Order: sequence, then C-alpha cells, then structure tokens
Amino acid sequence: MENADPAGPVTPAEPAGPVTPAGPVGPVDLVGPAVLVMPPRVTFADVPPLCERLRALYGAGADDVVCDLAALTRADLATVEAVARLRLTARRAGRGVRMRNAGPELLALLTLAGLEPA
Repeated sequence: MENADPAGPVTPAEPAGPVTPAGPVGPVDLVGPAVLVMPPRVTFADVPPLCERLRALYGAGADDVVCDLAALTRADLATVEAVARLRLTARRAGRGVRMRNAGPELLALLTLAGLEPA
C-alpha cells in the first residue's frame, strides 16, 4: 500500500498556466487554485517568508495551493528545505500544496531526501 503525501505531489516540469501579477500574498491563478511562485534562487532565509505567504493564501480562502517551481535556476538544500517546510505548513493547516514544474535536479534531490512521492 502506497503512502500518499497528503500535502500533495511534486510533478515534473510542465507548462505554467496563466498567472496574475503579484498581489499582497503573491501571484494568484484566476481560474484554479492559488499559485505561489518560488523565486529563482532560494536561500534558507527565504523559507519562513514563503511559509508566511502560503499561510496568507490559506487565510484568504485558498484550500489548495500550487507552488510553481519553474523560475528556479538552482536546486540545492535550501530549495529542499523550502519544499519540506511548505508541505509541513500545508499539513499543519489541514490544506493542500502541490509542487509544479519541478526540474530534474530538484526531483533528484527530493528523491534522495525521501520527499518525492512514489
């Protein structure tokens, strides 16, 4: 029996959908779930503000959030930390977060860290 991640899966890169300009809590997709766009380079200092933005999206009424990773230019341990903390934030809020447009380097790191769902 597979253990599905209740916070949502990480998916390989795919074309990004339409996203509006950044608002007070970040870009929001007008026709689907809210979208949180990961910056091109993530540092450990970026992780708490990203989690705050996710909580703000939930506070604004989003039940499910898509975290778009297409802008990432480098996958490293700070990025893995960000994904893990975003999933934990979603789980604690009883909501969902799905990662979209993860590159092969990030997928490999997540798998190595045991964070990539089967």
